[in-house]
Amino acid sequence: MKILVTGGAGYIGSVATELLIQRGHSVLVFDNLQQGHEAAIEPGAQFIRGDLRDYAAIDAAIKGFAPAAVMHFAANSLVGVSMREPFEYLGDNIVAGLNLFKAMDAHGVRKIILSSTANLFADPLKMPIDEDERIIPGSPYGESKGILERMLHWLSVTRGFRYACLRYFNAAGATERHGEDHHPELHLIPLVLQVALGQRAKISVFGDDYPTSDGTCIRDYIHIVDLIEAHILALGALDGGNRTYNLGNGQGFSVRQVIEAAEKVTGRKIAVEIAPRRPGDPAVLVAGSARIKRELGWEPKYPDIESIIRTAWAWHSRHPRGYEKNPPSL
Repeated sequence: MKILVTGGAGYIGSVATELLIQRGHSVLVFDNLQQGHEAAIEPGAQFIRGDLRDYAAIDAAIKGFAPAAVMHFAANSLVGVSMREPFEYLGDNIVAGLNLFKAMDAHGVRKIILSSTANLFADPLKMPIDEDERIIPGSPYGESKGILERMLHWLSVTRGFRYACLRYFNAAGATERHGEDHHPELHLIPLVLQVALGQRAKISVFGDDYPTSDGTCIRDYIHIVDLIEAHILALGALDGGNRTYNLGNGQGFSVRQVIEAAEKVTGRKIAVEIAPRRPGDPAVLVAGSARIKRELGWEPKYPDIESIIRTAWAWHSRHPRGYEKNPPSL
């Protein structure tokens, strides 16, 4: 199959491209390199440097490549930044998605996998969070993803689109070739590993007085390979109807558990600083992924936090300065 991957130079998109090519698909990466890295683009993929806010650029890319399906990862995706810069998120993310959908429609491309988010669930009534949970976005970023989900619903009704909205929690880990390299880095596991590498003096733990077993927040971490396997399964199931899935391990790990696992994996002490709580941080966020397991047979291959961190540590050890200084070996 020919598949267009938007954001294929980013963390999740690069792994998606890697696994799709391994399975024999032809991939076109469309990325503006605003957050991604050209060195992260999987060899064997075609690449167009373009911006989804430019309709002519994505229209030409789809016309020239003629994909059978799209995986849409490209987005401004920092929750905190979206609270400071709402127009950038409520504007750019929605315009980019709308341009993509219009170009798909113009050229008869009807299948799409949307990278959505657990930030749709700012006030869950139950835990784990399943697909029936009420949608209350926690930020302009979450709102933008919710709007794109609703767009796809109506494009299914009016244009025959077939879509899957995959709402994931905390993607983590690495393959041998691809890992996390964000600037700035805001995710817990790579930040902890920066301490282990001597690149950061300590890790800040924001609050140790939550109503959890050790007082620190609990989050659901899903290995990047497990995440992309769910995308591939969902793509293969689109002929059977539209899909919406929450993706996580179904179990949570506290901040302290992540730090302790990192110390065990790296063999190095992680210095910790207890900082005040961050506004809006819930005590527990865990995904309920029973639906995709039941309907598509998906099962995480990396269910424990140590195995997830081990793959991330291997990648960061080989690429301590990220892609630009240590590109993947061919």
